[in-house]
Amino acid sequence: MNLWDLLLVARRRAPEAPALQLADGSAWSHDALLAAAERRAAALRERGVGAGDRLALWAGNRVETVLAYLAAARLGAVAVPLNLAYRRQELAHVLADAAPRLLLSEREQLPVLEEVGRDALGGVPLVLVEELAAAARETAAPPPPARAAGDDLALLLYTSGTTGRSKGAMLTHNNLLATVTGLLAAWAWEPGDRLLLTLPIFHTHGLVVGLFTALAAGASVRLRRRFEAEAVVAELAAGEATLFFGVPTMYVRLVDLLRRDGGGERLRPVRLFCCGSAPLAPETFAGFRAATGHAILERYGMTETGMLLGNPYAGERLPGTVGTPLPGVSLRIVDRDGRHLPAGAEGELLVRGSNVFAGYWRDTAKTAESFAVDDGGQRWFRTGDLGRLDGASGHVTLLGRGRELILRGGFNVYPREVEEVLEAFPGVREVAVVGRPHAEWGEVPVAFVVAEGALDEAALLAHCAAELARFKLPVAFRYVETLPRNALGKVQKHLLPS
Repeated sequence: MNLWDLLLVARRRAPEAPALQLADGSAWSHDALLAAAERRAAALRERGVGAGDRLALWAGNRVETVLAYLAAARLGAVAVPLNLAYRRQELAHVLADAAPRLLLSEREQLPVLEEVGRDALGGVPLVLVEELAAAARETAAPPPPARAAGDDLALLLYTSGTTGRSKGAMLTHNNLLATVTGLLAAWAWEPGDRLLLTLPIFHTHGLVVGLFTALAAGASVRLRRRFEAEAVVAELAAGEATLFFGVPTMYVRLVDLLRRDGGGERLRPVRLFCCGSAPLAPETFAGFRAATGHAILERYGMTETGMLLGNPYAGERLPGTVGTPLPGVSLRIVDRDGRHLPAGAEGELLVRGSNVFAGYWRDTAKTAESFAVDDGGQRWFRTGDLGRLDGASGHVTLLGRGRELILRGGFNVYPREVEEVLEAFPGVREVAVVGRPHAEWGEVPVAFVVAEGALDEAALLAHCAAELARFKLPVAFRYVETLPRNALGKVQKHLLPS
């Protein structure tokens, strides 16, 4: 079975049910959407794209982009999403590494392309999605046979590159099916659901967790080009959606808006609010709950694995935690030597499941070092994230990236723990804690703070001292206007000034 087969199930069950709704009022049924995708697949095949070929996509949230992803699944081609924020270096790296047959883009990207220079494409032919749409309307070619097997690649997703040059994670059709079917069960999806999707569909959060899962459920997606807090509140308050997925930055802006303008009670008919891609501050969780009555469902996943953990749909959602394993996922927490740790101990998260990727594209060495083998011969993916398992609830609390761990005089300082304390101080809007070299202690924590106004630094430090051991206290506060983030709102700590 492949992704296309899964989407056919929803099409056969209710072909005329809405699948995609756009801001301009246009709508596509499940039957019309997949039929159009088949015509796109035929047009792509006429341009030399076949099973196993990479198809790069550099376009925003629009129906043509959705159809291109579906056409790739129909062909058995491998979709390679490109971040719209990419410029010369990132474009050149990904296109050279993935070696796609074609690059599909849109007219809106042409000024950017002229800015970075056509040489950044490295000779990859460029086709606009508008041109492909016209060709699909004119083609008389029959739809191609679906040739993708479960173990064939479906997506080549490049990591966000928060710690260096991005790598291509190979996701098979089986990987996608495991994530999608797991979420269908965990979040009680129904055909009548309507997902308001403002996340970019060049990222796994918007593409797989949002778009593919909704279509597989037979539900509909209200696709928007970008997130705008006022527009989101208005649409949700009007009863147009039953689900909303976001990242912490989005929820911070929603809380700010609702605190200022009120009206949060109008959002109560929404069935589910989810958050992921970066840690959600407990203060934001509490602020959103106070404004709307909704407890945000926090979950945890990675580009390489799809979704791994989630707070319960029916049950208590604990702020600051990412919940328990989703269906089909196993986890363990280990020390630096790979030894299994008991509940309550802090260590690296390792995971197993059908959702875990096939490896890194053209990088066998990196793939090998990313997996550990236990005494029983089972392979576990090393997430690189540090966490702690609560023995009573079974919930996992994330403590940050292993590479971000600060070793101060031999003691572990977890940046996320310090950040949560700082975020609870009035006037602190955002914060990132990083390690900096120190002659005596080896490393010390430094806090980069986005403040709403002037802060009483002595009071801030006293607040931290009341909550944290002395060795965890920041040695300096550096005030910045914004924190560097990637397209999904994840802080890129390596870009903070030294």
